[in-house]
Amino acid sequence: MVLRRPAPKTAEKSMSNAIKLTKEGLESLEQELEELKSTKRKEIAEKIKVALSFGDLSENSEYDEAKNEQAIMEARIADLEAMLKNAEVIDETAIDTDKVSIGARVLVRVRRPSGEEMEKEYRIVGSNEANPREGRISDESAIGKALIGTAMGDHVEVEVPAGLMQYEVLSIMK
Repeated sequence: MVLRRPAPKTAEKSMSNAIKLTKEGLESLEQELEELKSTKRKEIAEKIKVALSFGDLSENSEYDEAKNEQAIMEARIADLEAMLKNAEVIDETAIDTDKVSIGARVLVRVRRPSGEEMEKEYRIVGSNEANPREGRISDESAIGKALIGTAMGDHVEVEVPAGLMQYEVLSIMK
């Protein structure tokens, strides 16, 4: 069975505020938040203290830079706290290996527009955990959307900037 799924024109957001995360993704965000709150806040506070000792704030670029760094860090802390508050951890023991779903690992045969074929393994994750270089693709990406719901042996075609890519689902794993 071949399913043709075009790449989305715009990023569509789920109506739900839930942020889907794997257990590793949740731990990574919690670790980043702890690092920012404990270590990074102290480092930036020290930079501000040192910059204040230089005197006149109107021409103090070190102070401006430290305050900007502080604002960026505080915004990231707020983002992380909101994500963790709305986190929905994927129960990896409940992943169905009959159909591709978030949290599943999927082995696919990829055929590029040039005809070149290769096998790739992807882990389908929420958008906050996506890292294509590590094989972690978002359920909201063109490829992720195309693979969600497919079964072993299914073929999908995805229009990407490089052209029409063809994927055959070889196996689905937890």
